[in-house]
Amino acid sequence: MSDALQEFTTFNLYVQDESRFGLFTRNGRALTAVGVKPICTYQNVFKSTYIFGAFSPYNGDSLVMELPCCNGDNFQIFLNELSNKNPTEYKVVVLDNGRFHKGKKLEIPKNIKLVFLPPYSPELNPAELVWLNMKRKITNKVYKTMEELKIKIEQIVKELLTKKFIENLCGFDYFLD
Repeated sequence: MSDALQEFTTFNLYVQDESRFGLFTRNGRALTAVGVKPICTYQNVFKSTYIFGAFSPYNGDSLVMELPCCNGDNFQIFLNELSNKNPTEYKVVVLDNGRFHKGKKLEIPKNIKLVFLPPYSPELNPAELVWLNMKRKITNKVYKTMEELKIKIEQIVKELLTKKFIENLCGFDYFLD
């Protein structure tokens, strides 16, 4: 083991991604009689926020943060928070090739190593499944204000993103083998 890594007491793998959540109504499946088109309330409002998340397929640890946009500055804030969460843990973070993930101003904390997935391969990132499951909880629902939506997102995070759920959802064989 290199001298640089000896200061860390544990090692962990995280999968990381961001997703946009907004007031624009997400349409999804609805239960109706055969031949009957479902009728759902709908709103066409383009206000949104972004959720940054890192999820460990090994022990279910996670960090989820709501930030106003996806850019290098907000990604830096997220990395700093992830670094401060259990600072003696060395974190290998698997993520996509988003432009701001490789920004020149980005300062990667010493307890984080970024590993990039091949370009255009979201199916390799289990964090995408976390967003899918979260968005299912807000499908076919109208939120009048961003504050109302943020409260619902916070509730979903608390109820849905348990350690067991994250382990089961993000435990792809190629990470665990």
